[in-house]
Amino acid sequence: MKRKAIVTGAYGAIGKAIAKGIAGYGLDVVLVGRDEGKLQRAITDIRKLLPDAELGYAAIDLSRENRIREFSEAWEGSLQVLVNNAATCPRARTETPEGIEMQWATNVLGYYWMIRYLSPHMKKQKDARIVNVASYWAGGLNFSDLEFKTRYYDNDEAYRQSKQANRMLSAGFATRLKVDGIAVNACHPGDVVSKVSSDLGYGGSETPEQGADTPVWLATSGEVENQTGHYYERREKRHCSFMSDTRGVERLLEVCEGY
Repeated sequence: MKRKAIVTGAYGAIGKAIAKGIAGYGLDVVLVGRDEGKLQRAITDIRKLLPDAELGYAAIDLSRENRIREFSEAWEGSLQVLVNNAATCPRARTETPEGIEMQWATNVLGYYWMIRYLSPHMKKQKDARIVNVASYWAGGLNFSDLEFKTRYYDNDEAYRQSKQANRMLSAGFATRLKVDGIAVNACHPGDVVSKVSSDLGYGGSETPEQGADTPVWLATSGEVENQTGHYYERREKRHCSFMSDTRGVERLLEVCEGY
């Protein structure tokens, strides 16, 4: 049976390269994102290089729990790899229809909900892996105002705290899902010019393939089989103080559960 993978944010620069990289290892890959047309074009681009790749897509707004739950309920069969990569970084504060600040909803709760609803399909699968694309640009998590309701919204600060949260969620789920044989790790991708980097006012010096290298490696390599609860940069394990903060990790999980 072929291994199946899901990649979110799969039509962005890094996301598409991650999907292509994983498909190159022979996995069936489902690309997930908001825009159906962009997903279809991403598949067309990948098939130009990998004509035999088994690819599918699902147009889902990852800032909305009910859409993710519906996607999970419709999923058929098992799942071996989940790569949470989707991110947004609007320059002005915006909210979802449910009234949740958009970065927090997409970059953090989207990861949480994808793991919560999709991990049951991964239980007891051989070498099941979840890869959370975070960033070295992380910090400033403010539990008293996670959604910038009282403080001035700064998209850079919002992004940094969301990437800290991604790492912490990885640690929390690594502990919770270990009994089910599911490994959970976080990583910084390479620095690539993307919509997110442009919204943050940064550039990028690496190709999408270079940027996708570490996430693809974590999703496919035998070198990291059975490794869980770690943070990586450029294929190297790095100490992460955020992930070591067990009380903070549990608090974050409780906050996410409360939405």
